[in-house]
Amino acid sequence: MRASKRINTKATTDNNTGFGTNPGSYGGRFINKDGSANIEKRGLAFMNRISWYHTMLEMPRWKFLFILFAFYTIVNFIFACIYYGVGIQYLNGIETTGSEWIKFGKAYFFSAQTFTTVGYGHISPNGFLTSAVAATEALVGLLSFAIATGLFFGRFSRPRAFLKFSHNALIAPYKNGSAVMLRMTPYKNTNFTDAEAKITLGMTVEENGKMTNKFFTLELEMSRINALTLSWTLVHHITENSPFFNFSREDFESAEGEIIVFVKTFDEMFSTTVAARTSYTLSEFVYGAKFELMYTENEDNTSTILHLDKLNSFYKVDMP
Repeated sequence: MRASKRINTKATTDNNTGFGTNPGSYGGRFINKDGSANIEKRGLAFMNRISWYHTMLEMPRWKFLFILFAFYTIVNFIFACIYYGVGIQYLNGIETTGSEWIKFGKAYFFSAQTFTTVGYGHISPNGFLTSAVAATEALVGLLSFAIATGLFFGRFSRPRAFLKFSHNALIAPYKNGSAVMLRMTPYKNTNFTDAEAKITLGMTVEENGKMTNKFFTLELEMSRINALTLSWTLVHHITENSPFFNFSREDFESAEGEIIVFVKTFDEMFSTTVAARTSYTLSEFVYGAKFELMYTENEDNTSTILHLDKLNSFYKVDMP
C-alpha cells in the first residue's frame, strides 16, 4: 500500500486484526469483496492444503451440481468399460450380436442401475468376476450417495449471514462535517436480531521515518442494533479522533488503504450467531455522495417495501 503522511496517527489503533505489522509482506487487499481472506497458501502439497468438505460446501451451486453429475457419469463409464472388457456374454439380457456401441450402451445403463442399486432385472451379471464387479460397484454407489446426501444437507442447513453490502463506501456530509458511510441489508426471508458491526482501517503510514502497517478502529455512530430487518447504514463520523481527520478529496483519491467490515448477528431461524465481512479500498470510496432511501410504504400504507435493487443507489452532493 502507498504510504499516507496525512493520516491522524493519534486515532485509536487496533492491534487485534491478525494481519501483523510488516508492510512488505502484503499483496493487494486484506479481505476480498466476498468476505474471504486474500491469502494464497503455499509450502505444503495441494492435497494437504485443501479441505474437500469445505470446498464442496462453499463452491457455487452450478459447479457443485456439475461435479456430482460428472462424477456419476465418469464412474458409470469406468464400470461399463470393465463390464465390456470382461465380456458382454457374462451379462444376461444383452444380445451378443449387433453393434458394439449398442452393447457398450447397454453395459453403461446396467452400470447405472447397479450404481444406484435400482436393479430393474432386465440385465443381470452371470459369472463370478462380473458379479464381483457388480457388488463392488453397488458398494461404491452406496458410499457415493451417502457422501452426496451429506453434502446436500450441509449446503442446505449451513448457517449463513444472508447480507449484501453496498458496492461502494461514501464520503457524505454529516453534522457540519463529513462521514464515511456504507450500507448493508438482509436479502432473504430471515430474522436477524442483535446485529453488531466493527470497521477497521488498514493503511501503511510513515512513523519515525519508517514505513509500517497500521490498523485503526473506525468508531461508529451506531455499532449495534436490536433488529436488522431493513437496510443499515454504518456511519463513521470524521472527527479529530478519526484517522481520516483533515483528509481532502485528493487524499482519498491518492492514498491506498482499506477498511475491513465485520458484522455478526443472531439468526432466529438457525438459532445461532452468523457473521459476514467485506472490505472497501479507498479507490472504492465515492467522495461527495449520499445513499438513496431503500424502503417506502406500500400503496395502501399497510406495510413497508424494502427495495433491494436500491442497495447501491446514491446521488452526488456538495461537500462542506
